[in-house]
Amino acid sequence: MDSSSSSSDQESLRPGDHVHPDRALIVGDGAFAMAMATAMARRGSDVRILSHTATVRDEINAGENKTTSLPGYKVHGNIKAYTSIEDACAPDVQIVLLVIPTQFLRRFLVTNLAKLPVGCPIVACAKGFEVGTAETPYEMMVGELPGKYHRHFAVLAGPSFAKEIMDGQPTNVVVASESREVATLVARYVSDGSTLRAYVSDDVVGIEVSGAVKNVLAIASGALDGLGFGNNARAALVCRGLAELTRLAVAAGSNGRAMAGLAGVGDLMLTCSSSLSRNFTVGSKMAGGMTLEEIQGGTNAVAEGVATAKSVRVLAGRLGVEMPICDAVYRALYEGLSPRVALAELQARPLGAEGGLVAGE
Repeated sequence: MDSSSSSSDQESLRPGDHVHPDRALIVGDGAFAMAMATAMARRGSDVRILSHTATVRDEINAGENKTTSLPGYKVHGNIKAYTSIEDACAPDVQIVLLVIPTQFLRRFLVTNLAKLPVGCPIVACAKGFEVGTAETPYEMMVGELPGKYHRHFAVLAGPSFAKEIMDGQPTNVVVASESREVATLVARYVSDGSTLRAYVSDDVVGIEVSGAVKNVLAIASGALDGLGFGNNARAALVCRGLAELTRLAVAAGSNGRAMAGLAGVGDLMLTCSSSLSRNFTVGSKMAGGMTLEEIQGGTNAVAEGVATAKSVRVLAGRLGVEMPICDAVYRALYEGLSPRVALAELQARPLGAEGGLVAGE
């Protein structure tokens, strides 16, 4: 059982309890948005996509995933796209998934704070910290949306590449909320009893810090791959990166359980070991000699770890947490530090006791 969830939580999620919402609203039209829309549509839900452009809206409504990072996949017949939130947000929407990059979330919330449906779960699916404030998506929702929404907030995270969800491959995620009732309802809505399974957690802070920091660590892992290093180096990175992630999460208020679960070690293992990860790809290309500007200029996909590296550095400094790997990634991205030199510096640090995930040096 996922250690980020209590036994009583899991007892409430029996196999026969999966229910699909009659109507769901998904804000965003990227790969993960379309994957979650497809997973829910396959179960019979009427899924409405709030798209950011008329071009993408029309392509989705024509049945094609041309510009959503999932070329070659047909759009399910239960999915329809809109560009107006008034049109997309029907009165009987039962769940809202916010699947837009962290750096654009606050603007969406401020613009639409009076337009979202009231009384249904609002689930943040983005991973990262906002540049400038170092706030998480959950914190931004609390800060920007009126109080009538607050008890319905949740976050969704875990190892979940969009392509594999589209292919119907087994995928487990975790839903966290300050309300067990809301977390359980969201888990039931997104689980299908066969390929997609959701656990529940009350560690919102741990889930969000894990989801943010793992993207920065994935850049480091991609750099190791680009430099030609093998499994020993990657295993060390995952382990020591998990220690950094855990120290930051606990300092930020996590109860410490999430990091051993799907959003922590699970998502860290996934993003640090696959070229399907946009962040991994950034690191690999940097190690190959490309600049950050060249990498970002060649793709429309958002690698959240690039911006998150700035906020991790700010938050770690604010909380007095040592994060040498994440700091090295920041310096490689923004100060011109060579990935090979960064690795050499990390390996040359003073020796110390491992000491466990929270206290380790």
